[in-house]
Amino acid sequence: MANGRVQGKVAVITGGARGIGAEIGRVLTAEGATVVVADLGEGVPASAEVGPAGYRPVDVTDETSVRTAFDDIAATYGRIDILVNNAGVPGPIKPSHEVEEKEYDLLFAVDVKGVWLCTKHAVRHMLEQGGGSIINMSSIYGLVGGARIPLYHAAKGAVRLMTKADAATYAKANIRVNSVHPGSIETELSKSLSAGRSPDATAYAQRILDSTPVGHRGTPQDIAYAVLYLACDESRFVTGTELVVDGGYTAV
Repeated sequence: MANGRVQGKVAVITGGARGIGAEIGRVLTAEGATVVVADLGEGVPASAEVGPAGYRPVDVTDETSVRTAFDDIAATYGRIDILVNNAGVPGPIKPSHEVEEKEYDLLFAVDVKGVWLCTKHAVRHMLEQGGGSIINMSSIYGLVGGARIPLYHAAKGAVRLMTKADAATYAKANIRVNSVHPGSIETELSKSLSAGRSPDATAYAQRILDSTPVGHRGTPQDIAYAVLYLACDESRFVTGTELVVDGGYTAV
């Protein structure tokens, strides 16, 4: 049952047209937020499900695109209270010495530069209005290393430490910055990762399941409610932290 935990707040969700981002939009909308989906344009019909505020086309790797969209959102709705940096790509599933430069550039442009640019242009408005909450989507792969997709680990690790640095930088301005670290979640992205990591995706998925103490994979809603907590005023004393939502995967 919705309780209006973000009632009256304006939330921007990058990569919010599908998957985890779309579910975050639905939960925040149900809890009273005005949600704006910022995405490249693919899957725009899905974004309409999150609420009346709708959609802005944004390329998170391009500063002009980000600045234009965020300024327009702030002008239209009066403020930006919540930013969810959810847009991301999985990157090349191969060891570092086999990665092409263009693959590296795309991964870090979206997963790291995109977080920085969106934070930069949301913070300008949050400073003017006296506060806000930024939630960066990292991963359990940002907490541990791994042999098969090393650059994704590096990118998500960068997001984790950018989160902490920004939290320290903006704390006195009442801007909180936290990261969420999903484990194995049932999404199209996770399915593509599973397929790429092993010729037998079913066997790979079973290995992940066997390593998850709760015995099942998570859902986008599990992540959405974690984001809701960090977005709302209940977490007003929480900044610079990592909220791990992985069914115990990193505990063993």
